[in-house]
Amino acid sequence: MDDLDGLERELRTAVRGGVDFSVTARALNTMDASNYRRVPLGVFAPRDGDDVAAALEVCRRRGVPVVGRGGGTSIAGQATGTGLVVDFTRYMNGIVDLDPETRTARVQPGVVLDRLQSAAAPHGLRFGPDPSTHSRCTVGGMIGNNSCGSHSVAWGTTADSVAALDVLAADGTAYRIGQGWKGAPEPLHGLVQRELARIRTGFAPYAGLPRRISGYALDALLPEHGTDLARFFCGTEGTLGLVTEATVKLVEAPRATALAVLGYADESAAAEAAAGLLPYWPLTVEGMAADLVPDRSGLPKGGAWLFVETGGATPAEARDAAGRIVRAADAVDALVVADPAGQRALWRIREDASGTATRMPDGSEAWPGWEDCAVPPARLGAYLRDFRGLMAEHGLRGTPYGHFGDGCIHVRIDFDLLSEAGVRRFRRFSEDLAALVVTHGGSLSGEHGDGQARAELLPKMYGDRLVGLFEQVKGAWDPADLLNPGILVRPARLDENLRFAPLPREPVDVVFGYPQDGGDFSAAVRRCVGVAKCRTEQAGPGGVMCPSFRATGEEEHSTRGRARLLHEMLAGEVVTDGWRSEEVRDALDLCLSCKGCRSDCPVGVDMATYKAEFLHHHYAGRRRPAAHYALGWLPRWLRLVERTRTAGLVNSLASVRMLASLAKKLSGIAARRDIPRVARRTFSADWRPGRPPAGTERRAVLWPDTFTEHLTPQAGHAAVRVLTAAGITPLPAPRARGRVCCGLTYVSTGQLDRAKAVLRRTLDTLRPALDADLPVIVLEPSCAAALRSDLPELLPDDPRARLLADRVLTFAEALERLAPDWTPPRVDRPVTGQTHCHQHAVLGDAADRRLREKAGLTGELSGGCCGLAGNFGFEDGHYEVSAACAEEALLPAVRGAAPGTVVLADGYSCRTQLEQLGGVRGRHLAEVLAEHLDPA
Repeated sequence: MDDLDGLERELRTAVRGGVDFSVTARALNTMDASNYRRVPLGVFAPRDGDDVAAALEVCRRRGVPVVGRGGGTSIAGQATGTGLVVDFTRYMNGIVDLDPETRTARVQPGVVLDRLQSAAAPHGLRFGPDPSTHSRCTVGGMIGNNSCGSHSVAWGTTADSVAALDVLAADGTAYRIGQGWKGAPEPLHGLVQRELARIRTGFAPYAGLPRRISGYALDALLPEHGTDLARFFCGTEGTLGLVTEATVKLVEAPRATALAVLGYADESAAAEAAAGLLPYWPLTVEGMAADLVPDRSGLPKGGAWLFVETGGATPAEARDAAGRIVRAADAVDALVVADPAGQRALWRIREDASGTATRMPDGSEAWPGWEDCAVPPARLGAYLRDFRGLMAEHGLRGTPYGHFGDGCIHVRIDFDLLSEAGVRRFRRFSEDLAALVVTHGGSLSGEHGDGQARAELLPKMYGDRLVGLFEQVKGAWDPADLLNPGILVRPARLDENLRFAPLPREPVDVVFGYPQDGGDFSAAVRRCVGVAKCRTEQAGPGGVMCPSFRATGEEEHSTRGRARLLHEMLAGEVVTDGWRSEEVRDALDLCLSCKGCRSDCPVGVDMATYKAEFLHHHYAGRRRPAAHYALGWLPRWLRLVERTRTAGLVNSLASVRMLASLAKKLSGIAARRDIPRVARRTFSADWRPGRPPAGTERRAVLWPDTFTEHLTPQAGHAAVRVLTAAGITPLPAPRARGRVCCGLTYVSTGQLDRAKAVLRRTLDTLRPALDADLPVIVLEPSCAAALRSDLPELLPDDPRARLLADRVLTFAEALERLAPDWTPPRVDRPVTGQTHCHQHAVLGDAADRRLREKAGLTGELSGGCCGLAGNFGFEDGHYEVSAACAEEALLPAVRGAAPGTVVLADGYSCRTQLEQLGGVRGRHLAEVLAEHLDPA
């Protein structure tokens, strides 16, 4: 430990950037998106190239390995290491220069690809390669892996797009490499000159393979290939040097695109057809099978599809090109999508496959490892048939997808990586598949690099002599083997360092049922494979995940970061104090429990549930933060106010600044928050049942949620009016044995025993309604989501829980299902506001959209999260993050709205945030419709 402390002190003295050897930093960087896990000594975020050189000097003297890291989405294990992790994303993430005339850009290695694309777009340019992780992968990482993406049939790999690189070798020597031997290490020059014949013959079998990523690209150094050092360096996976700046080539982006989606019987038929489309100059030829598409709506008929993008100077030209593709294709069915929004929706299906593929159709786990082999495109159909046969021979399953036009296949396979027998089968299959790929003239890696997953098997592809030459090349650049040791050259075994090895083999005792994970909390945490969609810098159209990361930019405040810490908590090696861990608590503290990850994460990580579970165990038998009592017990306090008839007094006291400040301090509420006013009379106390039109007998329970009941009863009264006008008789919830409650505030603060007791009482109270098979209408989206998802997961053994969950309807769903022929009043005004994050994640808003359209409420609500998120935004220490979340989308949308625009916010939290931060009154949709009903 003294030596580790000495390394940290020496680094802090030598560099200006961030040095972090904390438990949290180490835990966050144990894994990338692969099957592998290695625990680093610490993490370093350099400010510039001089910082990198200084850190290399310290590590060289101490013999500490160094691994460069960008977005951490590598799938072969090359972004993990046991020494110092160099994180380029924090500071070295800028665009130094962009020259439209030369179509080049100078960028730092930590720049996210989408940021470069955004900078190039106004000039009609773009960076050619675009992996599905484009919203969070870095250009430095793309150089390390020689990444490709869906447009490689048009614009090639990263190696095709790099003009020059500034590189620091392990000994601190700075090189600027491009074409020619100038700037190259002299030993490398001499080695290549001596081995020209071996390089020519060793790489000759792969001359026509568009996706050969495996090994060192020594053939790029041949004189007949222009002695392109920059091209050679792409794909070296941080083993030869660290890139400090890159000059990249940009290509002209088509002014318009169209997307032809072609349906085929299965993926083999799609693979057979892919190569035949290349003469039509498509921009993409992507393939995927039905198993990876949870919702096939919008896709043509078929069991597999090719996504073929075409470009043109005008939309008509792009659409005509797509039409020619459709006519040339022998497809079962096809469609052409020309509008940008429709194309984006379809591309999201393809991009999310890297996550959705991690679960088989039956819910069992599947893993990378043989994620991206590539064969000549003309052989893809034959290879896929043999590949399917090999999986069947080993008793394995997987669904291929990927870059069919380039012969590159992605697949997640249901390896058992938890048992010794399963790991042995993983090895046997890997060896057999490597041999099969070589038989078809292919490359072990066609996009993601070799890393630890495939490097051990490179002799099968290149032979021992050429792999021996790779080792000599490594020695010429890095004789001390300081940079990313165990990767590519003298690699670790492919079945070592597996991320699952330290996890407990027996299920952890937990409260939630985790029905999608067999009741196993470890399996729930394993859902996060590291594709890092939660690390995007923008939520995207209609998206939510992950507002705290976008507000802070910190990995520990991303869904992936929190999942990593929970993984390490279960492993017990880095995070050693289990449920009592302060590191895990602090990372979860800024989780808004928005549940955005439940829907937006490709593998359905539900961090809100994991947070509630953790808080339950963390505070078991201990005093909780004051806010857990003040806000977690909110339903109890509000009922007390109701029973004592002191709402007026409470409001008066809250208006006295000194008393309000004291109350907030004692309650753990942020000083800058206003205490909401309590309604003088509850919704139930003033319930005014209407008389539905004659001949209607549609009855439903109208749920008196805490927020509607005690804080905004006007929304409840408006809903009664609208439902009655639609011919629905809203009934008050039975109150014979106590008030009903969804338990939301107890769940969000991790008071799960109390939540279960509240929910059992609710089920007892609602028994008559359940026996009568009555729908239950819930106006507050967060309460509806709690009843639909948390209730059955907290009480999985109580059949009434599922019964009630299935009865829950949102306001819009109730009108659509119970009164399908009713026509709402015409409002005919534009709308702004935000879809509640729980509605987005759990309930869906399709019915709301249709209802707004019928009422003439035009426009889209913003994505993201309002930032208040129930108790989160009120808690002390959360105000700044809460406000930053609101400023991302909601408040700008409201400020930019035209006069007369209706501000919609069905959630009480959203309305409160709008009022307190924007000075704007948002309204529930029921209020807007009620205002426009004909007078009774």
